[in-house]
Amino acid sequence: MAAPSQPQQATYDAIVIGAGIQGSFAAYHLAQRHRDTLLLEQFILPHSRGSSHGQSRITRSAYAWMPYARMMPDSFRLWERLEAEASTSLYRQTGLVVLGPAGDPELEGYRRSLGADHVLDATALAQRFPGLRLHAGEVAMWDGTGGGLFADRALRAVQDVFRRYGGTLRDGEKVLRVEPGAVLTITTTAGVYRAPRLIITAGAWTGAIVAPLGLHLPLQPLRIDVCYWREKEPGSPGTGRACPCLMAVGLNQAPHGVYGLPALEYPGLVKMCYHHGSPVDPEERDRVPPGSPRPDVALLSSFISSYLPGLEPQPAVVETCLYTNTPDGDFILDRHPKFSNIVIGAGFSGHGFKLAPVVGKLLCELSLGEEPSHSTAPFTITRFPGVLRAAL
Repeated sequence: MAAPSQPQQATYDAIVIGAGIQGSFAAYHLAQRHRDTLLLEQFILPHSRGSSHGQSRITRSAYAWMPYARMMPDSFRLWERLEAEASTSLYRQTGLVVLGPAGDPELEGYRRSLGADHVLDATALAQRFPGLRLHAGEVAMWDGTGGGLFADRALRAVQDVFRRYGGTLRDGEKVLRVEPGAVLTITTTAGVYRAPRLIITAGAWTGAIVAPLGLHLPLQPLRIDVCYWREKEPGSPGTGRACPCLMAVGLNQAPHGVYGLPALEYPGLVKMCYHHGSPVDPEERDRVPPGSPRPDVALLSSFISSYLPGLEPQPAVVETCLYTNTPDGDFILDRHPKFSNIVIGAGFSGHGFKLAPVVGKLLCELSLGEEPSHSTAPFTITRFPGVLRAAL
C-alpha cells in the first residue's frame, strides 16, 4: 500500500485524511454509498503512532451520558455487519463491571443507563468474580453486553472492506496543505488530489491540519501508559481470561477513572490502564527520558493491590498510546464553520473506538449534506469559545 515514487494526481468524490479507526469507518461508509473515496494516511500501515493500534478495546452499552448511550445499539449492529462482511470475529463478550462509591454522580448515570437490576453488592460481586474486591461504601454495576473489541483486526477489516467497495487507501503520504474551495485541493508528500468534500480525522495531528484553515481546536494529545499485569497464580478464579472488563469511577486516588480488560493480548497478562496521561507532542511521543517518573503506573499499582489482589502489583509490560482530548472529554463531529464541505472528527478522548462505526456514519452523512442519523448538536465545534481565527 506504500505510495509509489511518482507524484499522483487524481480527483475523487471524497477524501478522508487519517486512516485510524474513525477515518477508516468514514471512508467505508462513503464507499458503501458508491462515492469514489481516497483515504490518506501519513504513516506506513500498520503503525503504532496514533490511537487505533493494539489488540483490544472495551465496548459496552453502559454510558453515563445519554447521547453516547443512544448511539451504542447502532454501534453494536454496525460492528456485527462488519464482522459479516469481513468474515471474521471482532468482539469477545466478557461482560463489564463498573465500580465506584455509592451515590457517585457518574456511577448513578451508569445505573440509569443500565437499570436498577444491574447493581451488584460486594457479596454478589465476590460470588461471580472472586478476584475483584469491593470496599466499604462501594457498589458495582453489571453490563452483560460489555466485552473486548479486537482493535488491530477491526482496523484491518474495515480497511479491507473499504477497498472491496472500490475505495483507494494510500499510506506513507503526509498532508502538506489543504486548499479550500468548491473543489478542495489536498497536497501530500507524494501527490495532489482534488475532491468536493473532505473529512479530517487525523487524531493528534488534526490541530496542525486545521490551523491554516482558521481553526484553533482545543485538542490536547496525551501519552497514555498501557499496562499489563501478571497473575500471581495463573488460572486462579476471577483473573486472567476469566475476569470481565472493568471500569472504576469516582475514586479519590484515580479521579479520571481506571479501565481494564481480561488477558487477550499477552497470555496471562491483564490489561489495566489509567484513563488519563501526560501532555505530549505527537511527533515526540516516544521520547521519554530513561528513569522518568511514571505517576500513572504508581497509581495503577496501588489500585491493583487494593482491588485486584490476585495480580502482581507491578506491571509486566508497559506500552504507550495517544489520547486526543477535548476540554469536556466529548467528541468533535462537525462541519468547518466557514467551509461547509470540510467535516472534522476529532477529540475522541480515549473512548471513541467502540463508537467508530457510528462516528464514521455521522461524518459520512455530514459530508454528503444529509440529516445525521443521530444528533450531532452535542459535538459542535462552536461549543468551545474562540476556535475561529483568521486563516494563515
